[in-house]
Amino acid sequence: MLQALRDGGKRALASALAALERDPENATTQALLDAAWRQPCAHVVGVTGPPGVGKSSLCAALVSAWRKDGKSVGIIAVDPSSKVSGGALLGDRMRIVHDSADDGVFVRSMAARDRLGGLAGQTVAAMVVMRALFDRVLIETVGVGQSETDVAGVADTVVFCVQPGSGDSLQFMKAGIVEIPHLIVVTKADLGSAAERARADVAGALSLAVAGAGDDWPLKALAVSSRSGAGMDGLVEALEAHRRHLAVEGRLAIARHRQSEGWIAESLRERFGSEGIARLGRLGFDLALAPGGQPFEQLRVLGKALGEVR
Repeated sequence: MLQALRDGGKRALASALAALERDPENATTQALLDAAWRQPCAHVVGVTGPPGVGKSSLCAALVSAWRKDGKSVGIIAVDPSSKVSGGALLGDRMRIVHDSADDGVFVRSMAARDRLGGLAGQTVAAMVVMRALFDRVLIETVGVGQSETDVAGVADTVVFCVQPGSGDSLQFMKAGIVEIPHLIVVTKADLGSAAERARADVAGALSLAVAGAGDDWPLKALAVSSRSGAGMDGLVEALEAHRRHLAVEGRLAIARHRQSEGWIAESLRERFGSEGIARLGRLGFDLALAPGGQPFEQLRVLGKALGEVR
């Protein structure tokens, strides 16, 4: 199935992702997810931060840098939702400037709808499919506040963006957001002294932070200008450094396993509520995922158990 998507190009992938959003429980979709889960290729980078901070411009600059290095890139842009149709308002997708004729870049917009965590309901599934097809997967969240940390459950590396002169550096110090990033990027570095003050404020706050669920990665604060390109080489190298860090001592496998267990619990809670989680315990089911286990298969087993006893 994955080879058919590779051979079919953008049109085939767009159709598969549309089917995933339309009917995620479909047997064909589930088979695709199982196949994709077994063949991860990409380093997954999540870019998050407040509205207007420049996430889309930063993503466009990252795409350009990766393409120059010969890397294929899949992008998931989580957009605000239309009040009328519920679909994605394509503002973020339109701001991620790229060559639409380039077969090495694919952009998918997904509507956040009523979710408050910065992601859309099927972001995880779409990421798993794209992770099997591209060298890099980039996830841009809808603009988030202080507690929307869902991106940490999807991305291998989380980049939190801070805007000079906006007070974002102070918001960064608050619990919730402070716990999820691996890199902090002060955007619009071409603003000069304001950007440097923001970078210094964030650097001063790093002693409060614990990166990436408590591993030993040293959090870094970088100043970057998407417009001038200043600092972009440093950001790309920092992302590569974190990718290499994850490749040592099984860190990536451990992190993705934790994410999978989180996806399972959250999906069951959304579908069956906290009472459903408690009922699984009474039925003798364990939410823990066996080493190397596939979360989509586990979800089917647990969901079926709860569906049968309802």
